[in-house]
Amino acid sequence: MTCITATSSWSPATSTPGASWRPNTGAGWRPELGDLHPATVVNCTPVGMAGGADSEALPVSVNVLEDAWVVFDMVPMPAETPLVVEARRRGLTVITGAEVMSLQALEQFVLYTGVRPDPDLVEAATAFSRA
Repeated sequence: MTCITATSSWSPATSTPGASWRPNTGAGWRPELGDLHPATVVNCTPVGMAGGADSEALPVSVNVLEDAWVVFDMVPMPAETPLVVEARRRGLTVITGAEVMSLQALEQFVLYTGVRPDPDLVEAATAFSRA
């Protein structure tokens, strides 16, 4: 499986982007994808985030999704970013930033209170927070 992760934390001052995690994962980094068509696409940039300059943009060309099976978009708001919408249109498995944010909040609640809420309650709270 090829996983392409775009990250906004890299800067030209960093000589080896992703150096801390690359040896453990076997993943590589490229400033441009070129002709690559990864099976998993992970967006770790603010592209698609509500209120941002690129809120209506895709972080990668739609051609990158041709061979993808999974799209993981870390952008929490909106839940349906342009990347998520395109991935769903293509029938890909999608993990949204909104889902990640809800899971993080759930685990923080459990750690703080020692109580694990019923899944239906978590779903209702998530829907309420997005209304």
